[in-house]
Amino acid sequence: MANQSMTDVAFELMSKKKKAIPFRKLWEEVVAIMGYSESVALNKLSTFYANMSLDTRFALVEDGKWDLRSRHTYNETHRDLSDILDDSDDENEFEDETEENEFDEEDEEKGRKDSYSSEEEY
Repeated sequence: MANQSMTDVAFELMSKKKKAIPFRKLWEEVVAIMGYSESVALNKLSTFYANMSLDTRFALVEDGKWDLRSRHTYNETHRDLSDILDDSDDENEFEDETEENEFDEEDEEKGRKDSYSSEEEY
């Protein structure tokens, strides 16, 4: 087991199970198999979660449970993000930034003129 990664251990565990399991239960089983102390486990927890998220063998399914991606259809494991991304919001944001930049440039130019005129008075 010493040569296996945490995600490889998780994959073996999940291959033996018939259904999705909560992340906490999976993590506890991986920690036990790897033989991590409590402090080492705490330091590795976020890395394990990140690796699970990036590993294409796993899928986060309902209620924060994890399962093997091979047990699920594409539609079960992929979220439609088109509702989140709204192109009109991006366009308005860009327009706002452009207007702010033009205003800043005008103020900056006015500031330069004011400083020149005040120098000339002396």
